[in-house]
Amino acid sequence: MANLYLIRHGQASFGKADYDALSERGWEQGRVLGRWLKGKVSPTAVFAGDMRRHRETVEAITEGLGQSLPELQINPGFNEFDHETVVHTLKPEWADREVMARDLARHEKPAKAFQLMFVEAVERWVSGQYDSDYPETWSDFCTRVNAAVEDALGNSGGGDVLVASSGGPISVVMQALLGLDDKRALELNQVIANTSVTRILFSGHRRSLSVFNNYAHLEDGAPELVTFR
Repeated sequence: MANLYLIRHGQASFGKADYDALSERGWEQGRVLGRWLKGKVSPTAVFAGDMRRHRETVEAITEGLGQSLPELQINPGFNEFDHETVVHTLKPEWADREVMARDLARHEKPAKAFQLMFVEAVERWVSGQYDSDYPETWSDFCTRVNAAVEDALGNSGGGDVLVASSGGPISVVMQALLGLDDKRALELNQVIANTSVTRILFSGHRRSLSVFNNYAHLEDGAPELVTFR
């Protein structure tokens, strides 16, 4: 059987003008992962969404490996859902970054306040009761992610596949693989670490989970680099 390695991107630049770029910590997380993967993984195909943080994660992994990977194939199906639209649909005033910053600054723990709002916004989106409010519904999101996975496996070149993606798509893959309900899938999304590795064995139409959310490369070598947002 071959292996599908689903890698969550390195830490993005939360609060910066370009959130999609990796932070300095995100780049280092990717390099640490690359060094850890050396001698363990020899993929015949490499995929990523078309988000900057996905591409930069592959670049950082390549730096850490110290050797080239197969040519990167871009598939937007691996993109994260539009978290800004999901949040702004629930709280339209937060489309203004200054308003959002001001509101969060009123809390003793702004990051926790944002996380609580984010969870509420995502639950509203996933409920299916307000689908007309969103350009991409939860159902549509799941469909495109699973289609991207099947496309990657179908174009694996007969060997292992490495995919740089995000927590949302990885949760969707776990949901389909393990038969989870939406609530459990969302709970998984909250614990997926940056540059963690989820490994799935595949052969034809067979799929088996081997490892979920492994970030031993950070825990063992650089625990200060462990992040989840």
